[in-house]
Amino acid sequence: MANPTISSVHARQILDSRGRPTVEVDVLLSDGSLGRAAVPSGASTGAAEAHELRDGNANYYEGRSVLNAVAHVNGEISRALAGKLAFEQNAIDALLLNLDGTAQLKRLGANAILGCSLAVCRASAVSARQPLYQRIAELAGITTLSMPMPMVNILSGGLHAGRGMDVQDFLAIPASATSMEEAIHNVSRMRSAATRVMQRRGLTTLLADEGGLSPGLKTGREALELMVAAAEEADLEPGKDMVIAIDVAASSLKGPNGSYRFAKEGRDLNSDQVIDMLDGWVRDFPIVSIEDGLDEEDWQGWVKLTSLLGNKVRLIGDDLFSTNLDRLQRGINGAIANGVLVKVNQNGTLSGTLEVIAEARREGYAPVVSARSGETEDDFIADLAVGTAAGQIKIGSVRCSDRLSKYNQLLRIEEQSRAAFAGMSAIRIGV
Repeated sequence: MANPTISSVHARQILDSRGRPTVEVDVLLSDGSLGRAAVPSGASTGAAEAHELRDGNANYYEGRSVLNAVAHVNGEISRALAGKLAFEQNAIDALLLNLDGTAQLKRLGANAILGCSLAVCRASAVSARQPLYQRIAELAGITTLSMPMPMVNILSGGLHAGRGMDVQDFLAIPASATSMEEAIHNVSRMRSAATRVMQRRGLTTLLADEGGLSPGLKTGREALELMVAAAEEADLEPGKDMVIAIDVAASSLKGPNGSYRFAKEGRDLNSDQVIDMLDGWVRDFPIVSIEDGLDEEDWQGWVKLTSLLGNKVRLIGDDLFSTNLDRLQRGINGAIANGVLVKVNQNGTLSGTLEVIAEARREGYAPVVSARSGETEDDFIADLAVGTAAGQIKIGSVRCSDRLSKYNQLLRIEEQSRAAFAGMSAIRIGV
């Protein structure tokens, strides 16, 4: 196979799903192949994430413009990548990291570097005339593809919905589905049913950042009861056809002296009390996955949480691990959590992201490929989840084109690849 070189790299500022600027990068190869990638952006972000470079000019997009990151791509990065072999993804990503020279990519910006990394991968797939997921599988050393089980946002609070509820997200997992098409159909039924239930109860049906509903309920228990009611409304049996995942996003609830501020309930809880609350929810509702149940630096609390619930449900680290290999290894060494949320923009390069997924898999931690609250129409993560055989994907709700672009790509991949559907295999403990 010929190995074309990089002819040009060009970036521009575009807008994401929240109307905020982000970076888009085009990579053109010597054989005419073009790869394009757009960079997502988070709301509830971990302190260890790769750095998103923004301009800070209050008079232009309220300080959120990314013109400096774009200039870095079109200048320094473009010059460094010119003539490099496109199929050498690891070498290209290493070059980008060395070019920046900082631990969290603060000099050039992770948004600049990631856009280039993903665009190079897509360009090389175009050049090889292979689907993107197949190119990713080759890079990841995966020989058997699988379609991931979707975890779908139904109800939102936290930073995704103006703190309308304390807990950030309540998600549905279509447990009885046997294909991607059936999974998306079942969660679509659940999402529509939730709207009907809320309307009958006089609750607001405003959309949150990821397309979920924002009912503004006072307690997490009320939201869980609404999830069960929505499943029943959709003729989906809770605990069998539909199970629940929670994203607490506990770092955004951090209060004074290590407390957790549940503002809607008007109370502060310590780490042990949050653990007790989550334990009660797991006993009373069909919950199979809890993300960021405690703060990203509450390592002692995470040990207790994992000891209590780690043999019952998936405990997913998002802010806790930040798609960062060192933090994941610390969790593994401390027997903390049993799953890792995977966000390419937390890491900064595709190669680094694949390394985190590989380490998670080696150690029995479930990887969950995830979108961000600020998304674009780029469907890269759909191919990433299939190509790495991650087993789970978290995109958002089945609303809004930035989310549906990924779901629609999964449907195309299922049709084209005939890859087996992972189902609950990656979620069940001990499987």
